[in-house]
Amino acid sequence: MKSSKFFVLFLFLFILTVPTFAADGAVAGAPVDLKPLIPMAMALASGLCALGQGKAVASAAEAIARNPGASGAIRGSLLLGLILIESLALYTLVVVFLAK
Repeated sequence: MKSSKFFVLFLFLFILTVPTFAADGAVAGAPVDLKPLIPMAMALASGLCALGQGKAVASAAEAIARNPGASGAIRGSLLLGLILIESLALYTLVVVFLAK
């Protein structure tokens, strides 16, 4: 069931991006304006980043509770993961400002 949801999401996003890669920027002679979707992309990226950060912090807290001796290594890995997750949102924000 979970894999079918991912497949449908992938298919939807793939179909949504097809006009973007068109050579002349139009599909069947009609102009395609994707600018209204730009804020939606930022909202989606921010929401998923927040979910990812919450899961990472919860897992790190659980791991430190199970093995307090490894808290330094867990904290370092957590910070690296949070930085990479946050960079996704920042890159999306840059793309949003460049696209407008």
